[in-house]
Amino acid sequence: MGIFSRKKPAVEDKLSTANQPLIWGPTKAGTFVSERTAMQTAAVYACVRVISEAIASLPLHVYRYEDGGMRMDPQHHLYYLLHDAPNDEMTSFSFRETLMSHLLLYGNAYAQILRDGGGRVREIYPLLPNKMEVHRGADGKLYYTYWRDYDEARPQEKSGGITFKRDEILHIPGLSHDGISGYSPIDLARNAVGLAAATEEYGSSFFKNGANPGAILEYPGTLEEPDKVRVIWEALYKGGGNGNRLAVLEDGMTFKQVALRPDQAQFLETRKFQINEIARIFRVPLHMIGDLDKSSFNNIEQQSMEFVKYTLDPWVVRWEQALRQSLVLPSERGSTVIKFNLDGLLRGDYATRMNGYATGIQNGFLSQNDVRRLENLNPIPNGDTYAVNGNMVDLDNIGAAYGTNGGNGDA
Repeated sequence: MGIFSRKKPAVEDKLSTANQPLIWGPTKAGTFVSERTAMQTAAVYACVRVISEAIASLPLHVYRYEDGGMRMDPQHHLYYLLHDAPNDEMTSFSFRETLMSHLLLYGNAYAQILRDGGGRVREIYPLLPNKMEVHRGADGKLYYTYWRDYDEARPQEKSGGITFKRDEILHIPGLSHDGISGYSPIDLARNAVGLAAATEEYGSSFFKNGANPGAILEYPGTLEEPDKVRVIWEALYKGGGNGNRLAVLEDGMTFKQVALRPDQAQFLETRKFQINEIARIFRVPLHMIGDLDKSSFNNIEQQSMEFVKYTLDPWVVRWEQALRQSLVLPSERGSTVIKFNLDGLLRGDYATRMNGYATGIQNGFLSQNDVRRLENLNPIPNGDTYAVNGNMVDLDNIGAAYGTNGGNGDA
């Protein structure tokens, strides 16, 4: 990969440690949470997957300002990299999905930029955010040091840091305290994620014991080997598969089930609330991660539209501005734009779209071929004509058809 191409001199003055945890040790629920272990929680995995796949599946194009508007520029050197494949090993989808997952988990996404002699981008490779440190050098400029493991170095090299200049790194930061390095959402919400993980662990233990909260074996006398009795009992009756086995008790021994405590009875409610908490962190509608309790046919479409406007759109703007700042040559920034296309996600149902198209055609701001392109249909001959409804005239021309003699039609 590109990170092994060449080394840079070390820089001074470490600027940010945003990728380091704010608090070391277990969460208040007693579980250890990191960006990797958080993905073992179903709600976190679902939210990260929903947003990452949505960003990765959006059409991404390069446009050029032309004649007072924007025109797609498939011949631009960035078009193929962003739309199809940023390097020889990844597709555009997998590249954007990877970087978006880094953003959602670590709060930062990094990629190395390889350029040709003229400064044009040739390839882009993702870098792991937990191995990156941001520095400000003695010259006041930003530098990025990537700390490689032993297995990432070439055979003739040792593990260690490689320092990159600002124009060699694509950096997309999330919510930030300094505008440079983003906060880790998982680190900030570690207690909420930790509680969700703790409830999963409790549930696993509960069902491992045959869904029984606990029990007591009473013996009227004194047992010589109580541990042996406990081991034999658990071997025979512990676990979900042994829950309905017939127990045989001897010598007056009795079995008493321990009642389920009120806090244990709230287990399902706690798990459900933590799903809501995690969805709130990522701003994902519950129906998109499989919780349909409060969803209906009437509100799911509206919630999906809000997901595009309030969840995806801020991420899209971050991506667009970071890509333009890092990839577009300074000489082209006044004429070149990189944009995601959200139109497909914002489209309503078929009847609503057809009514909107009819309004656009009748009022002259859409042609038949414009509509066909939006619906992925081939253009038709003479379909690029723009027209307006014939019964609409300018205010200045009202009454002109009736002549100039009082509206009686006489010339």
